[in-house]
Amino acid sequence: MIKNAKVLVLALLLAAASCSFTTSDEDPGKDKVLISLISYVLEKGHYDAKEFNDEFSEQVFNDFVTSLDPLKRYFLQSDIKEFEEFKYQIDDQIRNEDISFFDLAYTRLRERMEDSKKIYDEVLEQPFDYDEDETIDTDYENLDYAKTRKELKSRWKNQLKFSAIGGYYDRLEEETKKAEDSTGYTALSKDEIEKESRETTKKSLVEYFEFANELDREDYFSVYINTIVEEFDPHTTYFGPVDKDRFDMQMSGQFQGIGARLQKKSNEISITEVISGGPAWRGEELEEGDIILKVKQADEDVATSVVGMRLDDAVELIKGPKGTVVTLNVKKKDGSTQNIAITRDVVELEETYAKSTTVEKDERNYGVINLPKFYFDMQNAEERNAATDVKKEIIRLKEQDVDGLVIDLRSNGGGSLSTVVDIAGLFIKEGPIVQVKSNGAESEILKDKDPEILWEKPLVILVNEISASASEILAAAMQDYKRAVIIGSKQTYGKGTVQNVYDLNRWLRQNDLGDMGALKITTQKFYRINGGSTQLEGVKSDVVVPDKYSYIDIGEKDLENPLPWDKIAAADYEVWDGYIDYEQTINNSNTRMAKNKQLQLIEENAKWIKSKQDESVWPLNIDAYAAKVKQNEKEAKQFEGLKDYKSDLTYKSLPYELKEFESDTILKQKRERWHEDLAKDVYMEEAINVLEDLKTNNIRRGKLADVRD
Repeated sequence: MIKNAKVLVLALLLAAASCSFTTSDEDPGKDKVLISLISYVLEKGHYDAKEFNDEFSEQVFNDFVTSLDPLKRYFLQSDIKEFEEFKYQIDDQIRNEDISFFDLAYTRLRERMEDSKKIYDEVLEQPFDYDEDETIDTDYENLDYAKTRKELKSRWKNQLKFSAIGGYYDRLEEETKKAEDSTGYTALSKDEIEKESRETTKKSLVEYFEFANELDREDYFSVYINTIVEEFDPHTTYFGPVDKDRFDMQMSGQFQGIGARLQKKSNEISITEVISGGPAWRGEELEEGDIILKVKQADEDVATSVVGMRLDDAVELIKGPKGTVVTLNVKKKDGSTQNIAITRDVVELEETYAKSTTVEKDERNYGVINLPKFYFDMQNAEERNAATDVKKEIIRLKEQDVDGLVIDLRSNGGGSLSTVVDIAGLFIKEGPIVQVKSNGAESEILKDKDPEILWEKPLVILVNEISASASEILAAAMQDYKRAVIIGSKQTYGKGTVQNVYDLNRWLRQNDLGDMGALKITTQKFYRINGGSTQLEGVKSDVVVPDKYSYIDIGEKDLENPLPWDKIAAADYEVWDGYIDYEQTINNSNTRMAKNKQLQLIEENAKWIKSKQDESVWPLNIDAYAAKVKQNEKEAKQFEGLKDYKSDLTYKSLPYELKEFESDTILKQKRERWHEDLAKDVYMEEAINVLEDLKTNNIRRGKLADVRD
């Protein structure tokens, strides 16, 4: 639990800067045009447009101030009182292209952040007294703002002490054990350990403020814009130019560049991963840990130094169109420097794409397809997408003569509506898949028009609380047709809305302000073919199984400003007639799951996680802290059996992948880890059990054969 405490502190430290940001020159004129443009698009295009009024203004005010200072460690009560002058004026400011509230809040935040650097320096100069009987309440939402700098300093002291006490406790335990295990070892004193933990805390803060200092006015203006648009619903989002590129990459699973992941630390930009299959990986010169010093384009004589440069700016220099050459001047781990020329190419993010495996049980073969996202290329619909890849994997699995198929949609947040319609069509002859409705318009039925059924054998779909949007469409359609058995959480995420991405530049005929970015806006709601909405309610599994998210508020209904649930008329469709005793198979699975000891332990663990999540008060006295940690560790031991669980199932890669492993050892390692995880996966084990029941007992082989059985 000590690690969890540290993660909480780190997450809270980074919360104020958790958005992805844009880069541009500071231009208030551009900001005014942007806010006017976005308000126009929202009012005209949103499915359920809100009125800009005092209530709306108050919500924006509260959310924006909270987003700037979630831990309430910067602003004073006097600042908030000054800000409150604008609480009911933001709606008027939006109409009048007035950004004075933003300017005031942003300027004051910068001032307070500079003050805070002095405060944490002062606090961390003095040793912490861990014998004092103190506590910290991390329920910052219900905390008042500090009245004075003295009170603010006291708050910083508590937060920094909380950050440091974890390291202090760990090092005390470590040094005590070393002294016990090693004769003649002299353990560090408590004072030495205390100083070390303070220095570590300061180093983390220095890194945090280095990151924060890179954020400019436009970065914070993006936060302000998103505070406005998210009042309409949780999925309406403003993308600055860089953000839009990232969104496109996430949706397509590919980008054009060198194929490396970067991070910045202490003014140095280093390689954290060379992406398997990419141009840097193929070149075999760039390595993890290399530090990039300079970047030179093919048409440049002089390289550009990236030392101290913003990470986003450095990335912009390094990435580029397929076929172009970039030369990186890097410092290797041994201290030497080297120029590495790399020809940019399309880089595919393998973890985004569908992957498949086979598993044998009782001399029968089954297939599993994991689909992390319903991906597609927004710029080119003919490019690689989830539907074509799933179809390809099914064909490959059929070549292995598998008797049943599991589609794993757990934690799949959705993606392209068209790809889910195409995927659903692989399992039915013809018919409706989903209904889509715009505000004030008749619903439109999206259908599979291809009479071919690619997969006629048993089908199971795995979901959880994070399966959302397109995942819910596929699960709902297969459930309504009774084509598949849905195994998973009590309900899925509950996102029943459709978004479109609008390039804001197309609204401006003559634009000399630069790239205005894009707006992802909710324009429609989708409905099941039975007429019900998945909004808020999600898809209820046929076989309900607990997991670690069971008691955590994680769905659409737990977000701010979600659209309401409703229903429309059902579409005309015929239930799949391929199974006998479909309901009995579900009942059998539910009975098995109710008796499953592993699932009982998972549910108890989920309840325990929820109880720990609700704890907000932590002791800052070392004895009380140690007692709390040891108590948590003791309670956690009862759940150690979770990681020891292993089914008797063995998963194997398909022949085409085995050939790829000969040249791609990284891919081989990733697949081996995936197969190991599947072997420990009680949900996947039950999915195979259900396939086995459907295969041996319930699949029609022709009406005459059914009568004879």
